[in-house]
Amino acid sequence: MMIDENTEPEWMQNIALEMNLSETAFIIHNGGFFKIRYFTPEREVPLYGHATLASAHIIYETGILGDHEVIIFKAEGGDLTVSRESDWIKMNFPEYPLKKINPIKAFKDTIGFEPVEMYSSLYDWIIAVAKSPEEIIQAKPDFETMKRNGLGHLIITAKSELNSFQLSKRTGILRVKQIDNRVEIWGKAITIFRAELKI
Repeated sequence: MMIDENTEPEWMQNIALEMNLSETAFIIHNGGFFKIRYFTPEREVPLYGHATLASAHIIYETGILGDHEVIIFKAEGGDLTVSRESDWIKMNFPEYPLKKINPIKAFKDTIGFEPVEMYSSLYDWIIAVAKSPEEIIQAKPDFETMKRNGLGHLIITAKSELNSFQLSKRTGILRVKQIDNRVEIWGKAITIFRAELKI
């Protein structure tokens, strides 16, 4: 959502609550770059890939920038550069450090599989690695128990090549490449509806 510099964070939080999506992005065009902020229905978060992809898609689709121009986003979680190549959007993200941790008790009862490795990262993220993609498909997370057990910011994944298939109901394909201390993520987005917000 395009906003101006004077928009209050409380207003953004209320809009994110009304939208009730996993995250809502707010972007401010500031000359040569865009400020971007991300809000879940409950709080502001420093960085979010899906919302960055959607924001870039809208900037290109509406002609704010041309298809061959580079978007520079400035987020709390780091500076991001985004470009468009054919129908793919290429995003360049900072790499977050990982620290190996011991498996959390009751993880299998809460998520549905026993991880082979677990890591912690910035912003309270926990990453659990499954033995196979099949364990991810069959996982049945108990979201209320996850919050109580400190797993509210959990990523589950399985070891594989650096092309990613999102195993949610809507699915999705991402191409991923690590370049030094940055991560390149390629994705696609489509516009499914347009709406006018009356304030």
